Amino acid sequence: MKRLFFLLLIIFTSISYAQEKKKIEYYAEQQEADEEKYPGATMLLGNVRMKHDGIDLTCQKALYYKKENFFKAIGTVFIKQGDTITQTSDYADYDANYKQALSWGNVVLKDPTMTLTTDTLQFDRINQKLYYKTFATIKDATNTLKSKIGNYYLENKKFTATTRVTVVNPEHNLESDHLDYYTETGFTYLWGPSTITNTKNKNKIYCEKGFYDTKTDISHFVKNAKLYLKERTVEGDSLYYDKRKGFASATNNIKVIDTVQNFITKGNYAEIFELKDSLFIIKRAVAITIVEKDSMFVHGDTLLVTGKPEKRIIRTFHNVKIFKSDLQGKCDSIYTNQATGFTKMYRNPVIWSDKNQITGDTIYLKSNIDTEKLDSLKVFNNSFIISKDSLSIDDFNQIKGRNMYGKFEDNKLKTMLVDGNAESVYYNRNEQTNIIETITKEISSNIEFTFDKGIVESIKYLKATEGKTYPPSKLPEEVKKLKNFIWRESEQPKKMEDIFIIDTDVIKAPIKKTGFIETILDEKKIGKKKPTKAVILPDSDKKQ
Repeated sequence: MKRLFFLLLIIFTSISYAQEKKKIEYYAEQQEADEEKYPGATMLLGNVRMKHDGIDLTCQKALYYKKENFFKAIGTVFIKQGDTITQTSDYADYDANYKQALSWGNVVLKDPTMTLTTDTLQFDRINQKLYYKTFATIKDATNTLKSKIGNYYLENKKFTATTRVTVVNPEHNLESDHLDYYTETGFTYLWGPSTITNTKNKNKIYCEKGFYDTKTDISHFVKNAKLYLKERTVEGDSLYYDKRKGFASATNNIKVIDTVQNFITKGNYAEIFELKDSLFIIKRAVAITIVEKDSMFVHGDTLLVTGKPEKRIIRTFHNVKIFKSDLQGKCDSIYTNQATGFTKMYRNPVIWSDKNQITGDTIYLKSNIDTEKLDSLKVFNNSFIISKDSLSIDDFNQIKGRNMYGKFEDNKLKTMLVDGNAESVYYNRNEQTNIIETITKEISSNIEFTFDKGIVESIKYLKATEGKTYPPSKLPEEVKKLKNFIWRESEQPKKMEDIFIIDTDVIKAPIKKTGFIETILDEKKIGKKKPTKAVILPDSDKKQ
């Protein structure tokens, strides 16, 4: 039984070996041998043909080494595999035992999807793989690929190209050190530092790992992904871009840099509509305006940037907080027009300037568009300014009225005019001892006051007043704080990181149905039905 088993094993091995070592078939008009010049070879001349296991070869001259089962073709070499793959070259070596072909000199290989040209090409027939190490050019219906080193897998029409790789078509130029390219689909997978440049508008994409569809211009990039648009640079952990639609989306650690304005937006999810000049960003969204060495940070649940740089509008919705070293703020919604320098705060707004808390139904801030420094302030309806007395715990200087108008100098609040129904409570301290001597309550239609280092320096009553001065011991409790007094220091962002804190215990004013949010977001509703009462439109810079 053992003998029979070994006999069958030997027969099977011999058959397999014979199949693997299938001999070359050849034909030539003339055959001769020159052992001195070509030892062990048969020289073939004139209309030389060779066949081996599905491959056909023709050439002008050849050397056939029967013992080694090796064929060396010389001059006008033409190789055909099956009905689809053809190759021409000046020279070719073919090892029939291992089904390996080496071609050099003006090599051109074609299949139904592409044409490859190079100086030297290795063909591994067992694995149906082509590879080169001395530069090659591959052309298909869409692209031209070049690289120093590469492999081409015939079964799945895939190129793996490394070292100085370019993929060029009429609209794009791709540069990389390592990529996979599929000639049938035009899919490109990037595995190293890569840059794609739009030849028409010069937009660029950089990544170190990603996918690019060269036929549809849709791409998805990860690892240090950056999109360089005409007026913006977009960075993120993950970046999707549809060039034809002009749409991009980014996820996690996003930074959008406005290359025209000194403006940066950050967040963890963004959508960019290039053709509409708009940006939508959520998840820890923050807009950063760079002002000299002191930037302003504005955070909200949703950030929307629209318009070209010279007419850019920035809208921030819900849980909005502002931080700047000399100015902080909070509201539900905020609107900024970079062309006019107006920033408008809606729904329960508050700002802190130095030691002053300013509130009202609506607050407008005006910046100088050239210097980007604060210029003026407008507070409409129920305006209220409070500053805590510097040496006491529960004493506050207060001024309230219908509207307030203020002016800034070097980003510091310098003057303030209260227009209509003005009231004030002011604690007067002895300049020498700093002891509170009197508390004054005044009522007037208009009050003007000035600040010095955030402290009220002087007060001017522009019309007749009704007032009374109290010693500290005689101050009535109802006079101590004006009506609707709310001290909101706990909501104030004291450092930049505080803008991301959501104040869940704060009572918010109700949203009016015809308010700012609906004006911006519900365009269809506004188009069908006019509001029943006047609203503040986001593009209005006029005083109410």
